[in-house]
Amino acid sequence: MKKRILKTLISAAVAASMLAGCGQGAATPASSSDAAGSAPAATEEAPSESAAASTESKGGKIGVAMPTKDLQRWNQDGANMEQQLKDAGYDVDLQYASNDIATQVSQIENMISSGDQVLVIASIDGDSLGTVLAQAKEANIPVIAYDRLIMNSDAVSYYATFDNYMVGTKQGEYIRDQLDLENAAGPFNLEIFTGDPGDNNARFFYGGAMDVLKPYIDSGKLVVKSGQVDFDNVATANWATETAQSRMDAIISSSYADGTKIDAVLCSNDSTALGVTNSLEANYTGEWPIITGQDCDIANVKNMIAGKQSMSIFKDTRDLATQTVKMVDAIMQGTEAPVNDKETYDNGTGVIPSYLCEPVFADANNYKELLVDSGYYTEDQLK
Repeated sequence: MKKRILKTLISAAVAASMLAGCGQGAATPASSSDAAGSAPAATEEAPSESAAASTESKGGKIGVAMPTKDLQRWNQDGANMEQQLKDAGYDVDLQYASNDIATQVSQIENMISSGDQVLVIASIDGDSLGTVLAQAKEANIPVIAYDRLIMNSDAVSYYATFDNYMVGTKQGEYIRDQLDLENAAGPFNLEIFTGDPGDNNARFFYGGAMDVLKPYIDSGKLVVKSGQVDFDNVATANWATETAQSRMDAIISSSYADGTKIDAVLCSNDSTALGVTNSLEANYTGEWPIITGQDCDIANVKNMIAGKQSMSIFKDTRDLATQTVKMVDAIMQGTEAPVNDKETYDNGTGVIPSYLCEPVFADANNYKELLVDSGYYTEDQLK
C-alpha cells in the first residue's frame, strides 16, 4: 500500500498544475531582498587558519534562492547555507523572494547573468521555474534543488532534502501510538491539515501519514467528521497559519460545536499547527487533542512545553546545509556529488539523485536534549 500511495502522489505532483516545512541560523543577512521575519541568533566560531586558507583557495560565487522570510525555518535555512558556504570559501548570493514566484524567477535570472557558478534553490512553486532554469542549463550552471523538489525541469542536477515521506510516516505513527489504535476500541475523531499544493513535499508528508492512518479511517476506528480527507481538501495555501486557523474555525463550527471531542489533528508543519491551536483556543472547550507539527519553530516548541502541541518533527538544517555544501564542493571540483537515493524523486524528466537527511520527532520529553543541548536554541528563547 505504501508504494502504491507514494507512486500515486508522485504522479499527481508531476501531472497536476500547481497553485503556487529545518536548524539554527544567524541573524538574517542584509543582502536578502525579503523584508519580513528574523532568525534566532546563532553563535558562530571564529574561522580557523585552515578555514581561512580554504577561503583563499576556493573562490567562486554560489547563488542561494530562498522562498520567503515569513516562516522562521527559511530564515534559518538561508543563514545556515550562507554561513557554511562562506566557511567553505565561497562568495554567497543569498536572496529571499517574499513568496512571490515572479520575484524568485527574476532573482534567479540575475544570479545567472551575474556569473553564479552553482544555484541552490528552495522553490516557491516546484513547477514554476522551467523557463529560467533552461537558461541556467544553457549557461552550464548546475542546479541543486533544496528541500523542495523542482518539477519538470531537466536542469536539476541534484536534490538535497530530508526524507519527506518519513516525516509524514512519523507523524502518522505518533497519532497511531498515542491513541493506541492497534488495541483501543475507538472510534476517534481526526482532522487533517497539510501544506501548500505547489510544494511537492506536502504530498510526501501527506502520503507518509496517510499510509499509516488510512487503514484506520477505512475501518471506522478513525473518523474525519468534516469529511475532508483528500489532499486537495486538506491542503493549506502557502502553509499559512491564518488559512489553517480559518479552516479549523469552520470545521469546529460545523462538526464539533455540540461538544463532540476532537481526538487528534494531523498537521504537516508548525505553521498549520499554530493556526489549528489558535482556533482551538478560541472555539473549543473540550479535552485537548493530539496535534502534530514539523520544524520545531520557537512558538510551537513553547506550545509543546505548555501541552498545547504534542510533537514536532525536528529537521536540523545545519545538517542539511552541511550536505548541500558537500554537493557544491563536489560540483565545483568537477566530481559527482554525494547522494544516498537514486530511486525516489522523479521530477517528471527523470529521477533526480538525492541526499536525504533523516528527521526525528521532538516532544515535551526530549526537546531539551534535541534542541537546547545541541545548541539549536537557548533555554531563554523557549521561555
